[in-house]
Amino acid sequence: MKCTEVQEHLSAWLDGEVPEELRPRLADHLAACPVCQAELAALERLDASLAELEAPPASRALAAGVLRRLPRPTPSWVRSLALAACLVLGIFIGSSLTGTLYKGIQPTNGNLTQLEIFQAYPQGSVGGAFFYQGEEDNSA
Repeated sequence: MKCTEVQEHLSAWLDGEVPEELRPRLADHLAACPVCQAELAALERLDASLAELEAPPASRALAAGVLRRLPRPTPSWVRSLALAACLVLGIFIGSSLTGTLYKGIQPTNGNLTQLEIFQAYPQGSVGGAFFYQGEEDNSA
């Protein structure tokens, strides 16, 4: 390997992020090349110096500026009102659709089971829920 290629990977070498297939070639070059050894030593000293630095605390002005730029949360009553409006609209649309879907169905003798439209629905289905047997005989 050439020194320029090795020096491109020295930072990854320090972080332990060199791919497996490249490690033996880098290790061999570093063992034999004093220039790359010096470069690696300089990077190790820089890394150690940076690790000793403490991050300065964020200023209060910076935090206040960030908070000013954040969007204000909507009040909870606005969300509740929007949810209530959606529910009312859904109930209205649902009730108006069911009213127009079955508007033309007229039972004969109060018995919806005799209508041909309900004969295709299996027991317990949505269509089967509209079966009307007339007045039930509760005398038994």
